[in-house]
Amino acid sequence: MSRRSLSSSPPRDIKRPRLIPLTPDDYRNGVMLAPMVRSGAPRLGPEMVDKAMVLAERVVDPISGTISYNGKQERAMFTCHPIEKPYLIFQVGSADPDLAVQAARVVMDDVSGIELNCGCPKPFSTHAGMGAALLTNPDLLCSILTALRRELPPHISVSAKIRLLPKQEDTLSLVERIVNTGINCLTIHCRTRNMRPRERALIHRLKEVVDFVKGFGGDVAVIENGDCVGFEDARRIRSITGADSVMIATAAEANPTVFSPTPLTNLEETFILPYLRLVRVLSLSTWSARGRNITCKYLDNHWASTKFCVSQFKARKSANKALREAVIKAKGYTDLDALVGTWTGDEEFTAIKASIEARATAPPILLPLSEDTLQPQSQSQGMARKSRPDRGQRKTRERRRPTDYWEEDRRHFPGAGT
Repeated sequence: MSRRSLSSSPPRDIKRPRLIPLTPDDYRNGVMLAPMVRSGAPRLGPEMVDKAMVLAERVVDPISGTISYNGKQERAMFTCHPIEKPYLIFQVGSADPDLAVQAARVVMDDVSGIELNCGCPKPFSTHAGMGAALLTNPDLLCSILTALRRELPPHISVSAKIRLLPKQEDTLSLVERIVNTGINCLTIHCRTRNMRPRERALIHRLKEVVDFVKGFGGDVAVIENGDCVGFEDARRIRSITGADSVMIATAAEANPTVFSPTPLTNLEETFILPYLRLVRVLSLSTWSARGRNITCKYLDNHWASTKFCVSQFKARKSANKALREAVIKAKGYTDLDALVGTWTGDEEFTAIKASIEARATAPPILLPLSEDTLQPQSQSQGMARKSRPDRGQRKTRERRRPTDYWEEDRRHFPGAGT
């Protein structure tokens, strides 16, 4: 999201939330949004890195209270809002303990926790020793986590997100070292560094890791990431893996309401218009150098980012595609005036705020599936599935959705979920 520089101090009508420390229990029994490049970053840039955040300038929009951390040319690298703070974890890429601590101190007043990115396989991250490169440098990885926990205030949670290593014993050895650094939570993307998103996540390997962490007797939550497509699928994955919670990534790009037990199905009619109203330009006099609107009232989202996100929303075959096509053709928010109508976004923002505030006292809605929903299959059935498919079969499996593997996971691992 992109921000314009307005004020360096928070507006008086925005109250700072009380400092309520996150505990491992706060990471449990939930379905969470994964940090993602492009849809989760302003101006479609890479993930946050320590050096950039150390030099960032914090500004606050006096109208909405939206907080922006601006880098060069006053471009926002990270934006948030005070209502997000109780649920917001800032993920940072780093290969230096001191820089990681400095970056964390810059943003810690606006978030509830700091997470070290140890899983990004992209060259822009790994070439500098960050992201997935840390998986093969456990001494540096653990020194960063140790420094974060030692130097940050107790109310700031520290966590890490990693990928599986090719060998399970190496994964367990790394996990043991990580959980001993004092973190509250460990998220595990159930793919290895070299695996691509089209390859099926190795969900079956996580149960042993979860049991291993619980065997320490410590209090560290474990979150599964990989191939979860929605609320009900999260329940399935918890039953298989024993994970405390489940994280959703690309499925949330296709439908941001998948975290609900009753997600919206026709985004053209129910979601896209309210979404656009939240990211509408505040003033038509504010333009980029190329003559395109770059600011908005509440989320202050850059138009290119908004356009990308809308293009990712999955449409039903029977849906009216006129709105989506208009967004794709538009060069700025003003091109959509006739379709959107009222642009204020006040009603949408008020509803979001009320929903977030209601969650503070609401019980978790994600519970494990009962054991009788995962009846074990015979060992012969499981072994039959392990035979290597021919080339044509492999192409077919790559096109299957993660939900298609529900029954297959049960046959592969008869004891899963028990």
